[in-house]
Amino acid sequence: MTSKRSPWSMREPGIFTHVRRLHRQAAMPASPARRAALAGLAAGATTLLAPGMVHAAPGAMSVPQVVAHAIPGARLSGSGLFRWWGFAVYTAALWVGPGGIDPARLTATPFALELRYARNLKGRAIADQSEVEMRKLEQGTATERAQWLAQMRAIFPDVGDGDWLCGLFEPKTPDGPRTTFWFNGKPIGMVGGEAFAQAFFSIWLSPKTAAPDLRRALLAQAAS
Repeated sequence: MTSKRSPWSMREPGIFTHVRRLHRQAAMPASPARRAALAGLAAGATTLLAPGMVHAAPGAMSVPQVVAHAIPGARLSGSGLFRWWGFAVYTAALWVGPGGIDPARLTATPFALELRYARNLKGRAIADQSEVEMRKLEQGTATERAQWLAQMRAIFPDVGDGDWLCGLFEPKTPDGPRTTFWFNGKPIGMVGGEAFAQAFFSIWLSPKTAAPDLRRALLAQAAS
């Protein structure tokens, strides 16, 4: 199986520093502690090839207040814990309205994607990797992606363990379709238009996503 880059998880220097260190140590005489560490690395390598998912039962999570306000009757479509090299990166949850969501018509109905982080990540890295994934999925033009990247860099903050980001898409507002971003319950920015929403949320919800297991978990109960 070929490894794939995964959404919002590739720019964590601490993980790769640790991995490189363990690789260097592999050629040295192994103490019991080192053997245990290398065994953990081997387990993480299988996760790299097939990102591990821990599915959360519907109803086990509370609807964020910002989502409940924007989407009356919001419910959980699905959620999962995303891992990289065996390390927990974030728990993702997809919130939809009572009528659900059609992945083939992503921008037809309101929904929200919530990410609760378990690691430190730089906001600029989150923005940069988001643009990379959009480009891989052939979403938007080069000009559009450059504009979106500038907007995402201005919006996305550095995150740490326990922080949460939420992207809320509303297809019908007085100003037209828009995606509003929230950080720990506070609004931090907005990007207008269906094209951005289609490109951004496709990172997780496109059939061509780099994280198909996570997509299946998020869309587990997408239908009404």
